[in-house]
Amino acid sequence: MAFVVWLSTKAVSRMTAIVLGAKVITFFLTFGSLLGHVQPATLFNVAESNASYAPYLLMTLPFCLASFGYHGNVPSLMKYYGKDPKTIVKCLVYGTLMALALYTIWLLATMGNIPRPEFIGIAEKGGNIDVLVQALSGVLNSRSLDLLLVVFSNFAVASSFLGVTLGLFDYLADLFGFDDSAVGRLKTALLTFAPPVVGGLLFPNGFLYAIGYAGLAATIWAAIVPALLARASRKRFGSPKFRVWGGKPMIVLILVFGVGNALVHILSSFNVLPVYQ
Repeated sequence: MAFVVWLSTKAVSRMTAIVLGAKVITFFLTFGSLLGHVQPATLFNVAESNASYAPYLLMTLPFCLASFGYHGNVPSLMKYYGKDPKTIVKCLVYGTLMALALYTIWLLATMGNIPRPEFIGIAEKGGNIDVLVQALSGVLNSRSLDLLLVVFSNFAVASSFLGVTLGLFDYLADLFGFDDSAVGRLKTALLTFAPPVVGGLLFPNGFLYAIGYAGLAATIWAAIVPALLARASRKRFGSPKFRVWGGKPMIVLILVFGVGNALVHILSSFNVLPVYQ
Protein backbone atom coordinates (compact mmCIF):
# COMPACT_ATOMS: atom_id res chain seq x y z
CA MET A 1 0.00 0.00 0.00
CA ALA A 2 2.84 2.39 0.85
CA PHE A 3 4.37 1.69 -2.56
CA VAL A 4 1.09 2.65 -4.27
CA VAL A 5 0.95 5.97 -2.40
CA TRP A 6 4.60 6.61 -3.30
CA LEU A 7 3.87 6.07 -7.02
CA SER A 8 1.26 8.81 -7.58
CA THR A 9 -2.19 10.14 -6.74
CA LYS A 10 -3.54 8.43 -9.88
CA ALA A 11 -2.15 5.08 -8.70
CA VAL A 12 -3.90 5.55 -5.36
CA SER A 13 -7.14 6.41 -7.16
CA ARG A 14 -6.94 3.25 -9.30
CA MET A 15 -6.01 1.02 -6.38
CA THR A 16 -8.70 2.56 -4.17
CA ALA A 17 -11.30 1.86 -6.86
CA ILE A 18 -10.22 -1.80 -6.99
CA VAL A 19 -10.08 -2.19 -3.20
CA LEU A 20 -13.37 -0.34 -2.69
CA GLY A 21 -15.10 -2.46 -5.33
CA ALA A 22 -13.84 -5.65 -3.70
CA LYS A 23 -14.83 -4.33 -0.28
CA VAL A 24 -18.39 -3.54 -1.39
CA ILE A 25 -18.80 -7.00 -2.97
CA THR A 26 -17.48 -8.86 0.08
CA PHE A 27 -19.44 -6.51 2.35
CA PHE A 28 -22.81 -7.36 0.83
CA LEU A 29 -21.99 -11.07 0.50
CA THR A 30 -21.05 -11.25 4.18
CA PHE A 31 -23.43 -8.80 5.77
CA GLY A 32 -26.34 -9.97 3.67
CA SER A 33 -26.05 -13.18 5.67
CA LEU A 34 -25.42 -11.39 8.96
CA LEU A 35 -28.49 -9.18 8.50
CA GLY A 36 -30.55 -12.35 8.20
CA HIS A 37 -29.35 -13.36 11.68
CA VAL A 38 -30.15 -10.00 13.33
CA GLN A 39 -32.20 -10.46 16.49
CA PRO A 40 -34.36 -7.45 17.50
CA ALA A 41 -33.89 -8.39 21.16
CA THR A 42 -30.11 -8.19 20.72
CA LEU A 43 -30.23 -5.07 18.55
CA PHE A 44 -32.32 -3.12 21.06
CA ASN A 45 -30.68 -4.78 24.08
CA VAL A 46 -33.95 -5.96 25.59
CA ALA A 47 -32.06 -7.94 28.25
CA GLU A 48 -30.97 -4.68 29.90
CA SER A 49 -34.24 -2.78 29.96
CA ASN A 50 -32.89 0.03 32.13
CA ALA A 51 -29.63 0.49 30.23
CA SER A 52 -28.85 4.02 29.07
CA TYR A 53 -26.12 4.83 26.55
CA ALA A 54 -26.52 8.60 26.59
CA PRO A 55 -23.58 9.06 29.03
CA TYR A 56 -21.25 7.46 26.48
CA LEU A 57 -22.22 9.64 23.50
CA LEU A 58 -19.47 12.20 24.10
CA MET A 59 -16.86 9.43 23.91
CA THR A 60 -17.89 8.73 20.31
CA LEU A 61 -17.02 12.21 18.99
CA PRO A 62 -13.28 11.62 18.34
CA PHE A 63 -14.03 8.25 16.72
CA CYS A 64 -16.74 9.72 14.47
CA LEU A 65 -14.44 12.52 13.35
CA ALA A 66 -11.66 10.05 12.60
CA SER A 67 -14.10 7.83 10.66
CA PHE A 68 -15.96 10.51 8.68
CA GLY A 69 -13.38 13.31 8.55
CA TYR A 70 -12.51 13.69 4.87
CA HIS A 71 -10.94 17.15 5.15
CA GLY A 72 -7.37 15.90 4.87
CA ASN A 73 -8.09 14.56 1.39
CA VAL A 74 -9.30 17.87 -0.07
CA PRO A 75 -5.80 19.01 -1.21
CA SER A 76 -5.25 15.61 -2.86
CA LEU A 77 -8.63 15.85 -4.63
CA MET A 78 -7.71 19.32 -5.88
CA LYS A 79 -4.39 17.98 -7.10
CA TYR A 80 -6.14 15.16 -8.97
CA TYR A 81 -9.28 16.92 -10.29
CA GLY A 82 -7.97 20.48 -10.50
CA LYS A 83 -9.65 23.51 -8.95
CA ASP A 84 -13.18 22.44 -9.83
CA PRO A 85 -15.34 22.96 -6.70
CA LYS A 86 -18.43 21.20 -8.10
CA THR A 87 -16.56 17.98 -8.87
CA ILE A 88 -14.79 17.95 -5.51
CA VAL A 89 -18.01 18.66 -3.59
CA LYS A 90 -19.73 15.79 -5.42
CA CYS A 91 -16.85 13.46 -4.48
CA LEU A 92 -17.13 14.45 -0.82
CA VAL A 93 -20.93 14.22 -0.66
CA TYR A 94 -21.19 10.87 -2.48
CA GLY A 95 -18.26 9.43 -0.54
CA THR A 96 -19.73 10.49 2.80
CA LEU A 97 -23.20 9.14 1.96
CA MET A 98 -21.71 5.83 0.83
CA ALA A 99 -19.69 5.56 4.03
CA LEU A 100 -22.77 6.42 6.11
CA ALA A 101 -24.89 3.77 4.37
CA LEU A 102 -22.25 1.06 4.83
CA TYR A 103 -21.66 2.12 8.43
CA THR A 104 -25.39 1.90 9.20
CA ILE A 105 -25.54 -1.64 7.81
CA TRP A 106 -22.38 -2.48 9.78
CA LEU A 107 -24.00 -1.26 13.02
CA LEU A 108 -27.18 -3.24 12.36
CA ALA A 109 -25.21 -6.42 11.63
CA THR A 110 -22.85 -6.15 14.61
CA MET A 111 -25.23 -4.75 17.24
CA GLY A 112 -27.97 -7.13 16.12
CA ASN A 113 -25.79 -10.24 16.42
CA ILE A 114 -23.40 -9.56 19.29
CA PRO A 115 -24.93 -9.01 22.76
CA ARG A 116 -23.84 -5.75 24.40
CA PRO A 117 -21.88 -7.37 27.26
CA GLU A 118 -19.60 -9.09 24.72
CA PHE A 119 -18.41 -5.69 23.47
CA ILE A 120 -16.76 -5.17 26.86
CA GLY A 121 -14.51 -8.18 26.21
CA ILE A 122 -13.81 -6.96 22.66
CA ALA A 123 -12.75 -3.55 24.00
CA GLU A 124 -10.58 -5.16 26.69
CA LYS A 125 -8.68 -7.02 23.96
CA GLY A 126 -7.82 -3.71 22.28
CA GLY A 127 -10.89 -3.41 20.05
CA ASN A 128 -8.91 -4.75 17.10
CA ILE A 129 -10.76 -5.80 13.97
CA ASP A 130 -9.65 -9.45 14.32
CA VAL A 131 -11.38 -9.73 17.72
CA LEU A 132 -14.63 -8.36 16.29
CA VAL A 133 -14.38 -10.67 13.27
CA GLN A 134 -13.89 -13.61 15.61
CA ALA A 135 -17.04 -12.66 17.54
CA LEU A 136 -19.06 -12.39 14.32
CA SER A 137 -17.68 -15.71 13.06
CA GLY A 138 -19.41 -17.43 15.95
CA VAL A 139 -22.72 -16.17 14.56
CA LEU A 140 -22.17 -17.27 10.96
CA ASN A 141 -21.00 -20.87 11.58
CA SER A 142 -19.79 -21.03 7.97
CA ARG A 143 -16.18 -21.34 6.85
CA SER A 144 -16.82 -19.63 3.52
CA LEU A 145 -18.59 -16.69 5.17
CA ASP A 146 -15.85 -16.51 7.81
CA LEU A 147 -13.32 -16.21 4.99
CA LEU A 148 -15.39 -13.48 3.31
CA LEU A 149 -15.57 -11.61 6.61
CA VAL A 150 -11.78 -11.73 6.99
CA VAL A 151 -11.30 -10.61 3.37
CA PHE A 152 -13.76 -7.75 3.86
CA SER A 153 -12.04 -6.57 7.04
CA ASN A 154 -8.67 -6.51 5.28
CA PHE A 155 -10.07 -4.57 2.32
CA ALA A 156 -11.75 -2.14 4.74
CA VAL A 157 -8.44 -1.45 6.47
CA ALA A 158 -6.63 -1.15 3.12
CA SER A 159 -9.09 1.38 1.66
CA SER A 160 -8.99 3.44 4.86
CA PHE A 161 -5.20 3.27 4.82
CA LEU A 162 -5.00 4.51 1.24
CA GLY A 163 -7.42 7.39 1.74
CA VAL A 164 -5.95 8.69 4.99
CA THR A 165 -2.29 8.31 4.08
CA LEU A 166 -2.72 10.02 0.70
CA GLY A 167 -3.94 13.19 2.40
CA LEU A 168 -1.17 12.98 5.01
CA PHE A 169 1.40 12.27 2.27
CA ASP A 170 0.51 15.41 0.30
CA TYR A 171 0.34 17.47 3.50
CA LEU A 172 3.83 16.42 4.62
CA ALA A 173 5.25 16.97 1.13
CA ASP A 174 3.90 20.52 1.16
CA LEU A 175 4.96 21.14 4.79
CA PHE A 176 8.58 20.07 4.29
CA GLY A 177 8.89 21.30 0.71
CA PHE A 178 9.67 17.90 -0.82
CA ASP A 179 9.39 17.86 -4.62
CA ASP A 180 7.37 15.36 -6.68
CA SER A 181 10.42 13.44 -7.91
CA ALA A 182 11.06 9.81 -6.96
CA VAL A 183 13.55 10.84 -4.26
CA GLY A 184 11.25 13.57 -2.93
CA ARG A 185 8.29 11.19 -2.74
CA LEU A 186 10.50 8.61 -1.02
CA LYS A 187 11.36 11.13 1.71
CA THR A 188 7.68 11.92 2.14
CA ALA A 189 6.81 8.21 2.22
CA LEU A 190 9.32 7.58 5.01
CA LEU A 191 7.83 10.40 7.10
CA THR A 192 4.31 9.16 6.38
CA PHE A 193 4.66 5.43 6.95
CA ALA A 194 7.61 4.88 9.32
CA PRO A 195 5.88 6.22 12.49
CA PRO A 196 2.71 4.05 12.16
CA VAL A 197 4.82 0.97 11.36
CA VAL A 198 6.88 1.50 14.51
CA GLY A 199 3.73 2.18 16.53
CA GLY A 200 2.06 -0.97 15.20
CA LEU A 201 5.08 -3.09 16.11
CA LEU A 202 5.37 -1.63 19.61
CA PHE A 203 1.63 -1.59 20.37
CA PRO A 204 -0.04 -4.35 18.30
CA ASN A 205 -3.26 -4.15 20.36
CA GLY A 206 -3.52 -0.39 20.50
CA PHE A 207 -6.25 0.14 17.90
CA LEU A 208 -8.72 1.95 20.18
CA TYR A 209 -6.00 4.19 21.61
CA ALA A 210 -4.66 4.91 18.13
CA ILE A 211 -8.02 5.88 16.65
CA GLY A 212 -8.70 8.04 19.70
CA TYR A 213 -5.49 9.97 19.12
CA ALA A 214 -6.31 10.05 15.41
CA GLY A 215 -9.54 11.76 16.37
CA LEU A 216 -7.57 14.36 18.34
CA ALA A 217 -5.24 14.95 15.38
CA ALA A 218 -8.25 15.14 13.06
CA THR A 219 -9.76 17.77 15.37
CA ILE A 220 -6.80 20.05 14.74
CA TRP A 221 -6.28 19.11 11.10
CA ALA A 222 -9.88 18.72 9.93
CA ALA A 223 -11.84 21.15 12.11
CA ILE A 224 -9.82 23.88 13.80
CA VAL A 225 -7.20 24.59 11.10
CA PRO A 226 -9.64 24.64 8.12
CA ALA A 227 -11.97 27.00 9.99
CA LEU A 228 -9.11 29.38 10.81
CA LEU A 229 -7.82 29.14 7.22
CA ALA A 230 -11.26 29.99 5.83
CA ARG A 231 -11.50 32.98 8.18
CA ALA A 232 -8.03 34.26 7.25
CA SER A 233 -8.62 33.65 3.53
CA ARG A 234 -11.87 35.64 3.49
CA LYS A 235 -10.18 38.53 5.26
CA ARG A 236 -7.16 38.57 2.97
CA PHE A 237 -8.65 37.72 -0.42
CA GLY A 238 -12.28 38.82 -0.08
CA SER A 239 -14.94 36.77 -1.84
CA PRO A 240 -13.32 33.57 -3.23
CA LYS A 241 -14.42 31.53 -6.24
CA PHE A 242 -15.92 28.92 -3.93
CA ARG A 243 -17.37 29.79 -0.52
CA VAL A 244 -19.07 27.48 1.96
CA TRP A 245 -22.48 28.68 3.15
CA GLY A 246 -23.01 29.79 6.72
CA GLY A 247 -20.67 32.77 6.97
CA LYS A 248 -19.00 33.59 10.30
CA PRO A 249 -21.50 31.60 12.43
CA MET A 250 -20.52 28.42 10.58
CA ILE A 251 -16.82 29.07 11.23
CA VAL A 252 -17.54 29.67 14.92
CA LEU A 253 -19.65 26.50 15.09
CA ILE A 254 -16.85 24.41 13.56
CA LEU A 255 -14.29 25.89 15.97
CA VAL A 256 -16.54 25.17 18.95
CA PHE A 257 -17.02 21.59 17.73
CA GLY A 258 -13.26 21.18 17.28
CA VAL A 259 -12.40 22.51 20.73
CA GLY A 260 -15.18 20.41 22.29
CA ASN A 261 -13.92 17.31 20.50
CA ALA A 262 -10.37 17.90 21.75
CA LEU A 263 -11.68 18.43 25.28
CA VAL A 264 -13.60 15.14 25.13
CA HIS A 265 -10.45 13.26 24.13
CA ILE A 266 -8.38 14.87 26.90
CA LEU A 267 -11.05 14.10 29.52
CA SER A 268 -11.35 10.50 28.34
CA SER A 269 -7.55 10.10 28.52
CA PHE A 270 -7.74 10.97 32.22
CA ASN A 271 -10.73 8.61 32.71
CA VAL A 272 -13.04 11.50 33.60
CA LEU A 273 -15.79 10.50 31.15
CA PRO A 274 -17.89 7.36 31.75
CA VAL A 275 -16.82 4.19 29.92
CA TYR A 276 -19.09 1.27 29.03
CA GLN A 277 -17.83 -1.64 31.13
